Amino acid sequence: MLIIGIAGGTGSGKTTVVKEITKLLSDSEIVVIPQDSYYKDNSHLPLEERLELNFDHPESIDFKLLVKQIKELKSGKAIEQPIYSYLTCSRSSTETVHVEPAHIIIVEGILIFTCAELRNVLDIKVFVDADADDRLGRVITRDNIERGRTIDKVLERYEKTVKPMHLQFIEPSKRYADIIIPQGGHNKVAIDILLATIEKALKKR
Repeated sequence: MLIIGIAGGTGSGKTTVVKEITKLLSDSEIVVIPQDSYYKDNSHLPLEERLELNFDHPESIDFKLLVKQIKELKSGKAIEQPIYSYLTCSRSSTETVHVEPAHIIIVEGILIFTCAELRNVLDIKVFVDADADDRLGRVITRDNIERGRTIDKVLERYEKTVKPMHLQFIEPSKRYADIIIPQGGHNKVAIDILLATIEKALKKR
C-alpha cells in the first residue's frame, strides 16, 4: 500500500491533481480520503454559530479519528468514513461511507501537513501551490455555487479566516512536502513527475 498526502491552500487545485492520479488507476486500486470528512461535529451549536466557525484552523479537524482510520486501512481493515455537511456544518450521526483498503490511499486536504502524526503515516507528501489571486477566484466560484454563500460572505470569510490561516498554518506546512507542484493543478510537467514517482514507488513494493 502507498499512502499519498496532497495538501495546498484552498482553491489551489488539489482536486485536479487527485483526478490526474486516479485516471491512471482503476477504482479498486485507489481510495481518496478527504480531510473535509473529518471536521469535528458542531451540531451542538446553533446554526448561526456553526456558520461562523473557523474551518481553516487545525483545531477544526478530528485528526485523531483521521489518523486512526488511515492506520486501519494500512493494516488491511475497512473503515466507516464520517460524512460532513458544509450546509449544516455538522457530521451525520446516522450515515457513514464504507471504505475498503486499496493499493493507493490518497489523503487530501489543506491542513493535513500540520499534524505530525498524520505526516508520519504518509509515504509521499505533495503540496499543490498556486497564486493567491487564482485561489481566491476558485474559492468564490466554489463557495457561491456549491455551498450557497453570497460573494460578499465569501470575501468576508476569505479576509477573516482563509487568508490569515493560510499564512499561519498552510503555507509553512509546505516545508514538509517531498514534491511541490507550482501553478496549481494545471502544471502538466510537475504532475507527470508526480505520476512517475508514484509508479516507481509502486514497483518497489
